Amino acid sequence: MKFFQWWKYLKWEFWSFWLFYIPIYFYWFYLSLRARSFTFFTAANPCMFLGGFTMYSKYDILRRIPAKYIPKSIWIAEDSSIEQVIEKIKKHKLNYPLAVKPNRGERGFAVERINNEAELRNFLSSYPAWEWIIQEWCYSPLELGIMYCRMPDSTQGKITSIVIKEPLQVKGDGVHTLGELVTRDERCRYHLDFLKKQHALQWNQVPEAETVIQLTHIGNHSRGATFRNANELLTPQLQKVIDNIARHIDGFYFGRFDLKVPSIEELYAGRNICILELNGANSEPAHIYDPDMPLWKAYRDLLRHWQILYRISVANHKRGVQYAPFSLLLKAIKNNLQQRKIYGQKQTAAELKWLSSY
Repeated sequence: MKFFQWWKYLKWEFWSFWLFYIPIYFYWFYLSLRARSFTFFTAANPCMFLGGFTMYSKYDILRRIPAKYIPKSIWIAEDSSIEQVIEKIKKHKLNYPLAVKPNRGERGFAVERINNEAELRNFLSSYPAWEWIIQEWCYSPLELGIMYCRMPDSTQGKITSIVIKEPLQVKGDGVHTLGELVTRDERCRYHLDFLKKQHALQWNQVPEAETVIQLTHIGNHSRGATFRNANELLTPQLQKVIDNIARHIDGFYFGRFDLKVPSIEELYAGRNICILELNGANSEPAHIYDPDMPLWKAYRDLLRHWQILYRISVANHKRGVQYAPFSLLLKAIKNNLQQRKIYGQKQTAAELKWLSSY
């Protein structure tokens, strides 16, 4: 087991955030000196708390997007009882399955597909006193992340990254149990504990031959999704579609649309687009996590995006947008880490040390 735990770090896409970002910390420090602020990136998106770097309201930003592009969604206030949540779902006539996610979360933590009321009660009982977004499930099969950037003085932006998110799945052979299939799959092994918990009832069952079992429904890398570089999909027509959507969001200049569509053709036509969420200054060009992406190219593209983030933030600052106080940023990061600690997400030694020092 120890060998496996060390061996997985040979595949850089599975490194922890804190480890992978070590070179970025130095570049952030350099850009901070140029901007004369360690929180320069908080000016990137004036419509988001801290520019969309952490602890910003995802529901608030969704409400700024034209309704035809988002699934039916409701906001659940902190400290709402389970009965109040269920009543609000019925009042707004949301149909199961539902996507339930923290309103101020990130990196797939506490995001679940909920199939019925019993599952919802069980899920919410594990996370009391939280602020939630609850959405009707979007069934479109193709999930993408589209990174978009626009200078504040420009009327047109630019798509800088496109990723296709493939769900984690295995194929039955009529011989091996689900647990054996998962254990033998190279990518599944990185999420073995999570998958064993999620599929405990089916773990020892033998799927029929050629049956495809989708193991996860959340298009997040930390939850097992494979990210495929899809930058070749960029066309002038797609640029126009995303520009038209982004222009409706006053104060948004840097971020990533996570969305679903029935097909690439529908995406190009701007039809049946379902935007699950819009991330801000904490957005990454997710194509860098393609399994075939060399590490140096990943850092190259990530550093380029930090340069764009710097340029947009400084331009906004010159237009009167203030950089957030460093103390406010630290407080928000600490609150985010504390929530994850309270509710059981594994944390790195660096995160735990940081929490104990403040």
